[in-house]
Amino acid sequence: MVLFVSMIDYRVFLKVWHVLYGIGIVMLVAVLLFVPEINGAKGWFKLPGDLLFQPAEAVKLFLIIGIAVLMGRRKGAPLTFAQDLVPIGVFVGIPFVLVMAQPDLGNAVIYLVIALGMLWIGNVKYTHVLTGTAIVVAGLVAFVMLFNTFNAEIKQYLEDKKKLHWYQRINTFVNPSEATSDERHQAENAKIAIGSGGLTGDGFMQGDMKNRGFIPYPYSDSIFVVVGEEFGFQGAAILLLLYFLLIYRMIITAFHCHDLRASFIVIGIVSMFVFQIFQNIGMTIGLMPITGITLPFVSYGGTSLLINMFCIGLVFSIRAHQEVYQLND
Repeated sequence: MVLFVSMIDYRVFLKVWHVLYGIGIVMLVAVLLFVPEINGAKGWFKLPGDLLFQPAEAVKLFLIIGIAVLMGRRKGAPLTFAQDLVPIGVFVGIPFVLVMAQPDLGNAVIYLVIALGMLWIGNVKYTHVLTGTAIVVAGLVAFVMLFNTFNAEIKQYLEDKKKLHWYQRINTFVNPSEATSDERHQAENAKIAIGSGGLTGDGFMQGDMKNRGFIPYPYSDSIFVVVGEEFGFQGAAILLLLYFLLIYRMIITAFHCHDLRASFIVIGIVSMFVFQIFQNIGMTIGLMPITGITLPFVSYGGTSLLINMFCIGLVFSIRAHQEVYQLND
């Protein structure tokens, strides 16, 4: 996949950005209307051979390409509120609402992070940054206050909808001292398992907590727990170093782009990877709430791995074609 995408001129994807976005929206609507729930969410198409495809993962890439085109029209000039921020907000807001309805909080938040990262590098005005920051902070404070005020009502509503796991995840992070032992199960066992790995770990396939079933989904969301338990601090540090080198090289590529749209694409991919790495690792050590976000290139997940490889191939394409010629339009 990486090699195949790298041989395609990235400008091909820029020319069909609206088509890609439309396909993404259609898939998100279809998965809500016609797909049965899996693990409490409606987010996967069943393909032949017992394969699953998650449209929300593909939409991340479509958003990056679309936002890059929308911001590239300014040619580096400061982004305006009415002509740039509002259209981009609507562009991101539609898939955000659709994914939240699945419900998939993790991927929905990634959409916002991608947009914020690209807007930051896209010459957004500081007044807009301060205003947006104030709105986000106020929103988070209001959410926590309302969540605590109507805690019992929210719990009862989600229990009736058979989506109590969302309440448990949020309540464990917002009110860790009041959460029950069942609600704290995943977060506490994750920290115990990582701590038990020590400096060198228990050894490959020798993780006691994983083998005894104390870590849910050790092949996917909790894969970093397995790394910490089986390979210890050394293994976890090496993994983080590899991520650092990957992110560093992509940022260098963004700096050397002649086409602003190419730079925006790379920064969007960087924003996506950085947040996924931080969120996935942070939730296992108690810094972030538990969500279903995968660890790039490590967690099990066909769609996630496919999209991540496509993103790396796109970065390679940008680097290769920037060295051949500059954009003339």
